[in-house]
Amino acid sequence: MKIQPKSEFSKNVLTLMTGTTIAQAVPIAISPILTRIYTPEDFGVFALYISIVTFLSLICTGRYEFAIMLPKKDSEAVNILALSVLVVFIISLISFLAIFIFNAQIVALLGSKELSTWLYLIPFSVMLTGVYQSINYWNSRKKFYKRVAQSNVVQSSTIAGTNLGLGFSGFGSAGLIIGSLAGKSIATAILVKTIFKKDRINHQEIKKLKMFALMRKYKKMPMYNLPNALIDGFRLTGITILIAKFFTIPILGQFSLAWKILQLPISLIGASLSQVFFQEISHREKKDLHGIIKPFIVKSFIIALPIFLSIYLYAEKAFIFVFGENWEIAGQVASIMTPWMFLNFISVPLSNVYIVLNRQEIVLMVSVFYMVVPLSLLYFFNDLGFLHIMSLVSFVMSMILVVYIGMIFSFIRSED
Repeated sequence: MKIQPKSEFSKNVLTLMTGTTIAQAVPIAISPILTRIYTPEDFGVFALYISIVTFLSLICTGRYEFAIMLPKKDSEAVNILALSVLVVFIISLISFLAIFIFNAQIVALLGSKELSTWLYLIPFSVMLTGVYQSINYWNSRKKFYKRVAQSNVVQSSTIAGTNLGLGFSGFGSAGLIIGSLAGKSIATAILVKTIFKKDRINHQEIKKLKMFALMRKYKKMPMYNLPNALIDGFRLTGITILIAKFFTIPILGQFSLAWKILQLPISLIGASLSQVFFQEISHREKKDLHGIIKPFIVKSFIIALPIFLSIYLYAEKAFIFVFGENWEIAGQVASIMTPWMFLNFISVPLSNVYIVLNRQEIVLMVSVFYMVVPLSLLYFFNDLGFLHIMSLVSFVMSMILVVYIGMIFSFIRSED
């Protein structure tokens, strides 16, 4: 008997989760092989590369990709999509010029000479990621979740195949970097082809004046959401760089593997929930949002608790068994960061509520504190102690965001 989801929300989440599950199953399956053909140092170099790409990718669209979900008319959404892609190309060009001029200084800051040549690929990675993100929000707006799921599988499979092939050929960290770039290139190319071939977007609908008008209409995206993204990116990138500086590149490799494994539940389940949740709340009246958000928090808590509790209790032994004796520290790090990731699973999707309510400045204020504390901790601790406190602080900050959403809706209901 075929089981059908009871609601459209559940059906859409299941569609995304199915694709994401397949996409994540591939890297999980090959991880024990990768940790034996690549060294912690290789993973450390790759972590530095990806941290820069991730940081620039957070800002490369000006955060206008979120606005693609908001207009009622598709004609407006198409112009925002075009605006988002235009900003991506501008940021990518600026980043290339910066890397070309300041390559030596960037290498000195990162403390990894091996990364010097690969820095020039960062603008291309950023461009692909920005276009990919923008089109994915268009697909979410149109509820084309099957496309998103398929693109995730293509990307993951390409990365895995390239990582393995180049790893066995002795490419070292280059194999990880090239694999990431190859996966994003193919997945983005497929999405671009699909959106023009199947959606038949009329380029005549895209007008400069309309783009400019919408840029002003959604100016809070770059004004508040962009600084928020910059701060989050600076926090994560800063942690990566400071670990490389204060510890070693191999220790950074341990940290990056722990982070990657902890992100699996978030990317596997949380990202699917978040994407559909954002689409569901984007066109609702404020008074109707409480009925969607409260059940979402309860369901997220029930889903996340057993997953992260298992990681907290068994991470160290599991890492040694699966990845080998060299990755014991990664297991310790994963266990320490579990409370932080548990609340992230619930709070990150809820941050979309502030976008819908046009209250991005709240998240911005929280993010400033969220950035300053973890980076400051690295100056006072020279061991894994900083992770304990950082995890605790991050847990508390995530809880504050969740509680504040409840306060906002209490205020909204009192006004009705």
